[in-house]
Amino acid sequence: MTRKQRRLGVVLLGLTMLGISAALVLNAFEDSIVFFYSPTDLVTKDVPRDKRLRIGGLVQQGSVRRDADGVTVRFGVTDTANTVQVVFRGLLPDLFREGQGIIAEGRFEGAAGFRADEILAKHDENYMPPEVADALKKAGTWKGAEKK
Repeated sequence: MTRKQRRLGVVLLGLTMLGISAALVLNAFEDSIVFFYSPTDLVTKDVPRDKRLRIGGLVQQGSVRRDADGVTVRFGVTDTANTVQVVFRGLLPDLFREGQGIIAEGRFEGAAGFRADEILAKHDENYMPPEVADALKKAGTWKGAEKK
């Protein structure tokens, strides 16, 4: 084997190792990626049923209901074009209220709605998660703070 062939073999081995390591890293990230959807996306697109995802929008006025167990809360999340019913079991953030922008993380269960594991509420009157703001802008109902 000549020197040139050995060098080529080392380069090919290095590229192979780099490719394998990149594939392993991407495979590891695939399990932790959580996609964001608006209520309209959930209604109009084919959304995976067994994957974790996030939905965002406004808590629909008059939709918050607490079950008799005192822990389970049901409410609608809307982007003003469509609404998805959310079921959450746990403690809600202090800033959670009707008309408030939220993001819910969990699993979409089709006609049964969305089962949330975590609810995130915006932290002040000027903040809106970018994904929620984009969905509201698409729906034509964005009422963001005016720039001065």
